[in-house]
Formats: sequence, C-alpha cells, structure tokens
Amino acid sequence: MVYENRKVLVVGMARSGVAAAQLLRAAGAEVTVNDLKTEEQLGDQLAPLEGLQLERRFGCGAEGLLEGKDVLVISPGVPDSAPFVVKAKEMGIYVVGELELAYQLSRGTMVAVSGTNGKTTTVSLLGEIFRNAGRVTHVVGNIGYPYSLASLVSKKDDVIVCEVSSFQMETADTFCPHVGLLTNITEDHLNRHGTMEVYTSLKMRMFRRQSADDFAVFNADDPGTQGLSGQVRSHVLKFSRLREVKEGAFVRDETVFLRLNGQEKTVCRTEEIRIPGPHNLENALGAVCVAAAMDVPIPVIRHSLKTFRGVEHRIESVREFRGVEYINDSKGTNVDSTIKAVQTMNRPTVIILGGYDKHTSFDPLSSEMMKNRSIIREAVLIGETADQIEYSLRRAGFDSITRADTLRDAVEKAQSLAGEGWNVLLSPACASFDMFSDYEERGRVFKEIVNSL
Repeated sequence: MVYENRKVLVVGMARSGVAAAQLLRAAGAEVTVNDLKTEEQLGDQLAPLEGLQLERRFGCGAEGLLEGKDVLVISPGVPDSAPFVVKAKEMGIYVVGELELAYQLSRGTMVAVSGTNGKTTTVSLLGEIFRNAGRVTHVVGNIGYPYSLASLVSKKDDVIVCEVSSFQMETADTFCPHVGLLTNITEDHLNRHGTMEVYTSLKMRMFRRQSADDFAVFNADDPGTQGLSGQVRSHVLKFSRLREVKEGAFVRDETVFLRLNGQEKTVCRTEEIRIPGPHNLENALGAVCVAAAMDVPIPVIRHSLKTFRGVEHRIESVREFRGVEYINDSKGTNVDSTIKAVQTMNRPTVIILGGYDKHTSFDPLSSEMMKNRSIIREAVLIGETADQIEYSLRRAGFDSITRADTLRDAVEKAQSLAGEGWNVLLSPACASFDMFSDYEERGRVFKEIVNSL
C-alpha cells in the first residue's frame, strides 16, 4: 500500500495512534488526527506530533470527518464494528489498524507472538535472545511500544518481535510473520468478540498468509490450541513441559531439549531458567522454538534463559516488609493468567482480585484457589467484578473474603491479614479500566502504595 499523498484519518490518540500519525507523515500522507478527548485533555500525549504538518480535530467523533478520506486508521481499542468504521467501509474508505499499517511500511524479519497469556514475557525474552545473538531487535506491538515507531527506523537485517492481540488482528490483512508463536488460548475478551470461536479465529489469522518457508509454533500442552496446527501451511514446531514432541522443545528429566531437522540438542536444566513458575517454563520453551527457527545458537539461548529477569507487572517482587513479600501481577488481566500466578505461589498468600468486567467466568479460578487452599488463605476483592467473584468463590467453598473500596484500601487490608512469611499478591484476573487507564498504571499505583507502607 502506498500512502504518499493519500488523505488519511487517524482515530484515537493513544500511543499507537500518535505513532501511526508520525509514520504516515514520514510516508508522505496528508494526515488528520482525531480523538473524542479535547487537546487539553490529551495533553502530553500529543507531544510527539509537535512540528508535524497535520490537521487536528479533537473533542469530536470521527463520523463527520470521513468525507474525502482515502484511508481510516483505527487504534486497537476501536472495534471494527463501530458505527463510524462500518460507515467508512460503506463509503469505500480503506480501513486499517496500526499493526497492519506498520507492517506494510516496515523492514526486517517479523517474529510474532499471540495467545491469551504469556505474550509479554515471551516477546521480552525473545528480544533478549536476539540482542544477545547480536541482532538489531525491536520489541513492539501490544507490549506498549508501537510498531509504527520501529517502522520509522527499522532496516532490512533487523528483527521485529511483535506482541499481537486479538484486537489488532481484526484489521490485519497482509500481516505475515516469518515465525509465529501461539502461547495458549483461554476465555478472554468475550465482551468484544462474543464467542470463543471468533476469538480463536482471530488468533489464527496470524498464520493465514504463511508459506512452507515460514514457522508456526504451538503449545502442545494447551487444550485451547489442540488441532489448530493442522490449519497452517507453514513448518510446525511444538513445545511441551509434559511430554516429548516430534519437532520443537520439550522437558525430559528436568532438562530442556530441542529437536529440529533430525537433531536433538540439550538446552539447559529447568532449574537454570531464571523466571519462575510452570507457565514461565512454557514461555521459555516457546521462545526456544522461535529462536531455533531463527538460527540462534544454543549457547546464546541457554545464556539468555539463565539471565532473563522477567517483565514489570508480571509476578514482580516489589518489596518485603515485616516478613511479608508484596508481588505485583497487575498484568494478570484474565482468569487463566491469575491461575498461573496462583500456581507459582509457594507460601501462604493474600490475593487481591477484581476490576473491569470482560464477561468471563471466575469459576476456574475459584476451583484453583480451593485446590491450593493451603497456599491461598485470603482474598481481598475490589472493582466492579467484586460481587461476581465473591459469588463464584463462595459457591466453590472459599469464604475467607474481605471487600475493599480502593486499591490502597485493599493493600492495607491485605497487610492486616498477612502474617510473617506470607505473600500479598495483586493478580486481579480482570482488566483495569473500571479504576485505572491500563494494567501498567494499576501496577505502578500498587507499587507506590506498597513502598509507602
């Protein structure tokens, strides 16, 4: 797609929208930027656009701005079913998301990671692996660094490691990674996608344009991904912490092995992988497959697994205070992610749960908490889902429940409930939008509260 001299409307001035506007101006497009918020409300978010020649239309909807436009760029937060998006398509306007736009205008080899959980940790680990291998690497996408910013500077020999969400795939038509990894699929975002079938099909769009020269990596242990590898045309690799696989990465005798091109190689001992928990072992195994497909030497992969410290807001130790360790898992924005955090705990824990309602069931989490009742001793509930979570917990037989009005109130109540040698774990199992702008803000506020105790 050529954007030079095209009239483009960019809707949504969060990070990805601002970056898309920058990229489009560099490509020679005539750009109009729009947001429902006023310029004053957007404030410093617009700073990167200073000095760029573009039309600013803030504090209004997008529907009245479509006339005469060739292209509409929407942020991941805008569903493709939004009325102004539907109208744009009816008018013959080309509708594209920031991910697809950046892919069309970037250079380098694309590695993409999608799935319900584990994406951020896995792309961050892969970024570390490729940098340790001496490759110029850009870690982009849903992780918080817009792909469009990397597209402004990427070169042919660079590696692009992209975290891909189901929202972004709604508008991804030509997007095609050389190596694509699907970490897992569990119930999430049904408030937007409606059914698990739609959600799964959006995840699988990542592989749609791959050829036999590309690689598709699947989690052999995850029920949600079973049978999906048969739908792709690319070279399939699998990973498992429970059994050996024909091609890919697996664990045998507490050692990680890689099978590829008829050869089996030892990677490292599982105890040498620095990031904790069975879910992170799965993330590491997936990363081993991707790195091997990209011809990274085993010693580089081994070193990276031994030294990678994990990511902010994902089972992140904040502070030990009066014998209690406070753990920030604000990125636990869905039930399955919080289940994995629960499984990682190895001493008595007070868990803080609740947030924005994504229309998912909390029953699997309640069952897991009952199964680990000797570890998960108390639950403090906040946010708009508190009633739903309490109902689910009590139905499962978990009744050590405390309610809190704010995150600070929740931390203070958790502090009073925790004894010496305990954990206080923030892993909400919900998005943050009822109280915070995103999980990152929620995690930062949690850390500020903990550090002020």
